[in-house]
Amino acid sequence: MKEQPAPRAITDPQQVRLLAHPLRRRIAEILRRGPVSSTTLARELGQSTGSTSYHLRQLAKHGFVEEVPELARGRERWWRAVPADRRLPPYSEQSPPMREAVEDLTRLELANELDALTRFQEQRDGMGPWADALLFSFSTITLTPEQVRPFFEEYIALLYRYKHADDDPPPDARTLHARFLAFPEV
Repeated sequence: MKEQPAPRAITDPQQVRLLAHPLRRRIAEILRRGPVSSTTLARELGQSTGSTSYHLRQLAKHGFVEEVPELARGRERWWRAVPADRRLPPYSEQSPPMREAVEDLTRLELANELDALTRFQEQRDGMGPWADALLFSFSTITLTPEQVRPFFEEYIALLYRYKHADDDPPPDARTLHARFLAFPEV
């Protein structure tokens, strides 16, 4: 099990825009699987090493990725994701530029999740027991504004109870996309 890190607020709209960049989002997704060099990343993404190096440096500048010096060979640099519990501030605390950046990020993330779901559905027949791993629930609950945050914190704690250390997954484990989206009915 993984220890739950302390939440870290992202309050800079520039950092949110950095995460909303489609190529950087793909880079972050690949880095969740383990360390990469700009060369291996460029090959996987069909980009130049100059481009991937630039984006990795930008992500590192804001603390989203870091170098892995023990993997370096000569001039080749390796990078890994910096694990963190990153949070966006509540809407009421966001500046107009932050709100715009968060809305862009939210749209991009939801579109990417729909694409990932479509890929899963297209390949489901050949996935053996993993074909049954689509978990979906339509649910509503009635809460006060004061209950919303504790509800969310319990969800995050539940995720961390089941997370394994990245370097020690069981042999039959797979990455499972788990997303939480809750909003008030209007």
